[in-house]
Amino acid sequence: MRRRTIFLGAALTIFASSLPADAQQAGLVTRPSAHGTRATLDRFAAAVREAGWFVFTEVDHAAAARDVGMTLRARTVVLFGNPRAGTPGMAANPMLAIDLPMRVLVWEDDQGRTFVTRSTGADIAERVFARHGVTVPPEGQRSTEAFIETLVRKAAE
Repeated sequence: MRRRTIFLGAALTIFASSLPADAQQAGLVTRPSAHGTRATLDRFAAAVREAGWFVFTEVDHAAAARDVGMTLRARTVVLFGNPRAGTPGMAANPMLAIDLPMRVLVWEDDQGRTFVTRSTGADIAERVFARHGVTVPPEGQRSTEAFIETLVRKAAE
């Protein structure tokens, strides 16, 4: 098993290093932040709470890397959501819980600039909900898109 882990890690490193730093991936939007990573994370959490939603946790990949003696620039995933919206879906389809809550990534590039990357409303509809048999109409996708973009904008500006 250890050999596979090393191979996978090497393959991911080679793949990631072949992408330009500002590469956009399908279904993701990246916005630069006018603030450092911690301030951006705090501003995002405040925007989420202001909207009446919850920040469930932060996953700090850079801290995990430090714990094993490795270096990684800031890479923090924020898991956030609205239990009033998600609970009925998870009650009806327990496997939906593997894809919720929603998340954004706050990260730092090699020049020390901070960015926020999020999924688009269409990506969330197609990648998350569709695989659980839930259809999100175009209006719902646009609403999700606008809501998450508002949260990210408040964090980044």
